[in-house]
Amino acid sequence: MHTIGIRHEDKYAPERRTPLVPDDIRQLVNRHGISVCVESSPKRVFTNDEFEAAGARVEDDVSSCDIIFGVKEMPVGYFRKGGVYIYFSHVIKGQSQNMPMLRDLMDAGATLIDYERIVDYAGQRLIFFGRHAGLAGMINTIWTLGRRLKALGRQTPFLKVNQAASYNSLADVRADIRAAGELIASDGLPAGAGPVVFGVTGDGNVARGSLEILDLLPVEEISPSKLRAVKQSRSSDPNPGRDSEMDLNANLYLESGKLYKINLTPADYMVHRKGETFDFHHYIAHPEEYESRFEDFLPHINVLVNGIYWDERYPRLVTKSYLQKIFSPESPHLWVIGDITCDPDGSIECTVKATGIEDPVFVYDPSTGSHKMGFEGNGVAVMAVDILPSELPRESSEHFSRSLEPWIPKLAIADYKEDFESLDLPDELKRAVIVYNGQLTPDYMYLQKQVK
Repeated sequence: MHTIGIRHEDKYAPERRTPLVPDDIRQLVNRHGISVCVESSPKRVFTNDEFEAAGARVEDDVSSCDIIFGVKEMPVGYFRKGGVYIYFSHVIKGQSQNMPMLRDLMDAGATLIDYERIVDYAGQRLIFFGRHAGLAGMINTIWTLGRRLKALGRQTPFLKVNQAASYNSLADVRADIRAAGELIASDGLPAGAGPVVFGVTGDGNVARGSLEILDLLPVEEISPSKLRAVKQSRSSDPNPGRDSEMDLNANLYLESGKLYKINLTPADYMVHRKGETFDFHHYIAHPEEYESRFEDFLPHINVLVNGIYWDERYPRLVTKSYLQKIFSPESPHLWVIGDITCDPDGSIECTVKATGIEDPVFVYDPSTGSHKMGFEGNGVAVMAVDILPSELPRESSEHFSRSLEPWIPKLAIADYKEDFESLDLPDELKRAVIVYNGQLTPDYMYLQKQVK
């Protein structure tokens, strides 16, 4: 039976999550007889005493444990021969910033298992922080909206909502958002601040978490077809202070003082280049055959929350050139982008950098291509924190740990000296082994070029 180690997270100072929480460790120790050692941490959301009470040993160093669990990337020089390391490695896209880490792990003769690749046969992730990224991302987006509108001279009830990291619990956040929603429901929004259309991309755990928070506000859902039908957009409106938007021919209104939401998935905005019917599985396999019409929706959206998976094979949703073309300093209609996906220069091209919890927002100026930290300035405010679940550390750790704990006994008894073909792990775990005793496994041989 292998000894399990839990690392202290050292990549980001605000990182307070843990992959396993005390209650689940208690089950592993008492029910399965697994020895668990937890690295002492002054900042982790669960205290050393809580882990000791659960039956874990708390020590200053866990690097000698057989299997070491973490959350974020582990540093170059940490790995040892025969060790098994399980964490979010962020290497499967060939991310250049993490190739030295992957190279070092391989040179050490270690094994890497990535949570992101623990999926079922349909490719659905089984262990994830996605929902809590969505929860925190939408909380921060609403917080950003309140402060961005204030910078534009508009006081709104959104100012009642604070950054997710400032709350002690998710229940406290929900209370503030509901309070803001009650004010909007009773009094509406002030002149020049409504209607407000929230656009949310994606249909996975991130998007569901985002919509869970957004639905605490008095939002009315609007279909993609209806939003397309609202021909008169804010970007072309000679009266930037107006409070409603309408299509005179179709008699469709977005009413003053109201909040709307639209949930957009690839079927709504990806179009086959040869006019063939959209097929999601074909799109995933052959993204180069599609182009994005997402920008058709942007003139009608005030707040965009992005929760999709993206890599460089896929079309972008928002380009810098489009923003430069349509952005009007006198009448900005796209106030805030909450980029939960957070791929710099990726699906939201104006996400020019990932931001930290301590300084989470910048304003991107489409006219110059420059950005300025904070809420002031010409352009669109972008919230792009890349460790959003860390802003809800207790709830996100508990959720993650519940998903991870059932897999631990199999990991703890596996013989990692066997050749890879004989390694006795469930298929879901075996598919997540990126490196085995220093060698890339067959599914990940494509990384060989990037590693070199």
